[in-house]
Amino acid sequence: MDQLIADRLHDNLKRLKLTQAAEMLETVVAKAESDKDSYLSFLDQLLEEEVAAKEKRRVQTAMKTAGLPSAKTIEEYDFTFHPKLNKKEVMALFDLDFIGKQENVIFLGPPGVGKTHLAISLAIKACHHGFKVYFTTMDTLMKKLKEPQSRHKAYLTSALVVVDEVGYLPIDTKEAYLFFQFVSYRYERSSTLITSNKSFGDWQELFGEQVIATAILDRLLHHCRVINIKGHSYRLRGYSFSKNDFATAGSATPAAGNGTMEVQ
Repeated sequence: MDQLIADRLHDNLKRLKLTQAAEMLETVVAKAESDKDSYLSFLDQLLEEEVAAKEKRRVQTAMKTAGLPSAKTIEEYDFTFHPKLNKKEVMALFDLDFIGKQENVIFLGPPGVGKTHLAISLAIKACHHGFKVYFTTMDTLMKKLKEPQSRHKAYLTSALVVVDEVGYLPIDTKEAYLFFQFVSYRYERSSTLITSNKSFGDWQELFGEQVIATAILDRLLHHCRVINIKGHSYRLRGYSFSKNDFATAGSATPAAGNGTMEVQ
């Protein structure tokens, strides 16, 4: 390609804000000349570079806006550590059909079984598919809901809101009603994903009143997929504890070679 034309094309691409196409122009031209590609093929490849870059930036922005605490994928989740977990049932969630149907998802289980990992993975998948997503802990959500609605409207209207750690910290009566209003507003409008270490039978104690707990569960569970994960903490794999470990003051460190905890 004539250098003058190449320079003009590069400048025009930048003026059109096709920055990736401008950056890749020389490489794509060299490949097209080497492979004797048609003009149409050359243009197609150049625009593919631009589209791919824009899509990558869009997903990165969506994930940042979502407030995800980390980046975790379903491929990284160790199903072998929880052999009783129905992998097929979990993987079915990743077609994101539940978002289109305004259904909810609830992951139940003790700490460390991977509830948050699965929730983040689904949130990232939703970001890739163009859904507006927000991730929050229950504690942070309560603080947000106490602010004027203009400052937390996104938590009410987003296609998917993940509420992590429901039940880990106590809430008062006012917060219980705020959570009810949050769930009620989103009911049959959009999808809410919840992780909790509390069984549904414990939610009355969590929310303080049977009436409010029942009202919350009624709306959450009407259109909902519940995944109950049973087992031990993945984070504590390789360690064993005895009552003496917690009765003795000090810091815990792994004993050499046997995967048990020694208190120093």
